[in-house]
Amino acid sequence: MTSTSAPARGPVAALRPVLRAGRSRTGVELKGYVRNRQALLFTSALPLLLLVVFATLFTGDAAGTGVPLRHVLVCGIIASGMMATTFLSLVVGIASDREDGTLKRLAATPLTPAGYVLGKAGQAVVVGLAETVLLLAVGRFGYGVALPDTAYRWWTLAWVTALGLVSCALAGIAFSRLTSTVKAALPATQIPYLVLQLISGVFFVFTSLPGSLRLAASCFPLKWIAQGLRSALLPGSFRAAEAAGGWEHGRTALVLGAWCVGGFLLCLLAFRRRPPGLR
Repeated sequence: MTSTSAPARGPVAALRPVLRAGRSRTGVELKGYVRNRQALLFTSALPLLLLVVFATLFTGDAAGTGVPLRHVLVCGIIASGMMATTFLSLVVGIASDREDGTLKRLAATPLTPAGYVLGKAGQAVVVGLAETVLLLAVGRFGYGVALPDTAYRWWTLAWVTALGLVSCALAGIAFSRLTSTVKAALPATQIPYLVLQLISGVFFVFTSLPGSLRLAASCFPLKWIAQGLRSALLPGSFRAAEAAGGWEHGRTALVLGAWCVGGFLLCLLAFRRRPPGLR
């Protein structure tokens, strides 16, 4: 009986220790993140500061929509915050662990590369979710952004947030293999992050940008995260201001899902050899 049932339970049994290690490591990473004032400042406090500054400075409505421009900015900055707390945080965090010897110290523990990666990703997603809730609360109570008023819009907010956080986290883990030091990681992440913010409808109405920039932005998750959030939080009248004249939920899910799958495959490729210091 044992020999016949073992194969069926084998994959599940092999996965459970990895998930337990990842869950345990997530707790360790969260404690370290909270104690790191620099990380809190640049990946958590900065999006909040940007939201307050831009939502205060920009008044009036987005042209032809009757929607306050500050509400559009809130959606874009929430999307930007998701990318900051996942992609940026992971690339810099993994580079820091590699540079300060954390990975070498972990070699003396039973932690596997998979457990380490799951812990890092778990920490980033939890922080990203908390940041999203915080920015939503500020947008709602500080600037009058309406929360979803139907179950469908709540569902849209949920799946856009989930796919957005996971896609950016996986991209960050994969990208981290290209940088070995924090000094290299900072410009390597900040430059594309800044460019994507400028071309993805974070600070500007997306259709006000040149067509070539809109096309480039459409290849990356940030544009679709921001658009998905607008569809959940803004009135239906704003859909006319979108590039396709609608919310494009199907395409949003397809692009973000593709980035999740592609990011996962890139992580497998990047970590097919164990990170230095981990067994």
